[in-house]
Amino acid sequence: MSNNLFTTPQKDVSIVLCGEAGQGIQTLEFFLTRIFKISGYHVYATKEYMSRIRGGSNSTQIRVSSDYVRAPVKRMDIFIPLDGKALKHLEKHITSNTVIIGDKANLKTELKLYDIPLTKISTEIGGKIYENMIAVGVISKLFKVNLQTLEDYLKNYFAKKGTEIVEKNIKAVKAGYDEAERLFKNSEINVIKNPDVKDHIVLNGAEAVALGAIAGGCNFIAAYPMSPSTNVFVFLAQHASTFNIIVEQAEDEISAINMAEGAWYAGARAMVSTSGGGFSLMTEGLSLAGMIESPLVIHLAQRPGPATGLPTRTEQADLNLALYAGHGEFPRAVFTPGSIEDAFYLTQKAFNLADKFQIPVFVLTDQYLIDSYYDIPELNLSELNIEKHVIKTSRDYKRYLLTASGVSPRGIPGYGDGVVVVDSDEHDEEGHITEDLDLRTKMVDKRLRKIKLIEKETLPPELHGAEQYKYLLIGWGSTYNSIIEALKNLNRKDAALLFFKQAYPVHSITSKYLEKAEKIIFIENNATCQFGRLIQQATGYKSENRILKYNGLPFTVEELVEKIEEIIGA
Repeated sequence: MSNNLFTTPQKDVSIVLCGEAGQGIQTLEFFLTRIFKISGYHVYATKEYMSRIRGGSNSTQIRVSSDYVRAPVKRMDIFIPLDGKALKHLEKHITSNTVIIGDKANLKTELKLYDIPLTKISTEIGGKIYENMIAVGVISKLFKVNLQTLEDYLKNYFAKKGTEIVEKNIKAVKAGYDEAERLFKNSEINVIKNPDVKDHIVLNGAEAVALGAIAGGCNFIAAYPMSPSTNVFVFLAQHASTFNIIVEQAEDEISAINMAEGAWYAGARAMVSTSGGGFSLMTEGLSLAGMIESPLVIHLAQRPGPATGLPTRTEQADLNLALYAGHGEFPRAVFTPGSIEDAFYLTQKAFNLADKFQIPVFVLTDQYLIDSYYDIPELNLSELNIEKHVIKTSRDYKRYLLTASGVSPRGIPGYGDGVVVVDSDEHDEEGHITEDLDLRTKMVDKRLRKIKLIEKETLPPELHGAEQYKYLLIGWGSTYNSIIEALKNLNRKDAALLFFKQAYPVHSITSKYLEKAEKIIFIENNATCQFGRLIQQATGYKSENRILKYNGLPFTVEELVEKIEEIIGA
């Protein structure tokens, strides 16, 4: 007779694995998310890690569910600490319901522990490096993952490393199976599988941004590596030959953004990918894009600052940087994806918007979104188009023709008979330097006229929850899924979320949503409520009800539920 491993039935299980850098935490995350998905479970994973090659405490949380699951939770249903520091690191999250599995020889604790001699077994197989695969075997057995499925996956994954490596990894996984059988013989986990999930795809935010860029026609990317944006750059480099993309690792961010503008000038569709400190160096180049009216897509993956801050943690504190960077006045747009799907579709859209209005367009993500995985059924490509707005030039071509819309026809060198002149100084309609101050005014007005057109294409905010709400939560960017799950758990008929996947320009309908609310609550991963201030600036509405977090970690569902109830009452 079998019994559920947990005291109460679970439709989703939170597994946390923690160890020091070098113990293979990311490998565990990679394998388990794929194996769970193949086995028919919905899966979500996010990680927190320190900015060091060895040592510290890194962890990954993997939620395995019978339904879609896309947000971090505080609770740990199963905890596998791979070293003693892991227990200390996550002790606040351990409850009486937490099942702790680990090597008693390495973990000095009075807590109830399911003892598995990871070090002893892995040493017999070939070294401590196999501890993580033993853990994969333990977890897989608990969730009734088919062993043959797991073996097939390992054979394929390690094929290039040779037969011996494949066999040792399979041996480690089987050892984990045996240990789980010994320890949990009469226990099981009853999360219901869905056979359709095996055909889903598992993506993280970085992959979604990179795929969105490809779908947007990106054929040039220049970057200087900087966490957490680097994975976008790496993904495009890995697939550069397949998608005919020029990938250039520049000597610094100043070069990277100027290379990208040069690429747009020559007719390419270019992107830069960076994080706060790197983007700070790009700001003069951003201003150049404003003056020469160059399209430009900037992927800015936020991390906590100032300066080097917390290089591998998350925050939403660069919104103001995206809004106000660059000297002078010129139009721009800022997308703020809230999900992996948004990261794909908005990045694709950014290329068309930049091309159409000849402006810089930001895709503002953060470490949490970039490094988080979950399964999705598919990406719909059927309605995506690469919209190019380049014209064939004539001999009398004027790059900066004064137009009623503010958008001048954009030619590229070699396409037509005209000469395409650009100048970082103020210029006349042909692109030549000028100090005609009347013309200067006309050129500024021309550039700013585009803002009205951009506003007409701004994505409206999305309302989730009760249409007749008293309490209106305001969110943007990567907080989306956590707020959605918190709202669901609150189960209130008087609360809703107004979510912005485009932070700027602020959509004109925003005021109509705000005026209906008795209480407005801003939820942001920063200390000063940057988006709340932007909303106040755009609409006049102000609220002191704020749920802000800036310790480098994303919101968990439980803490949002608790803090929302503190404001509106349970």
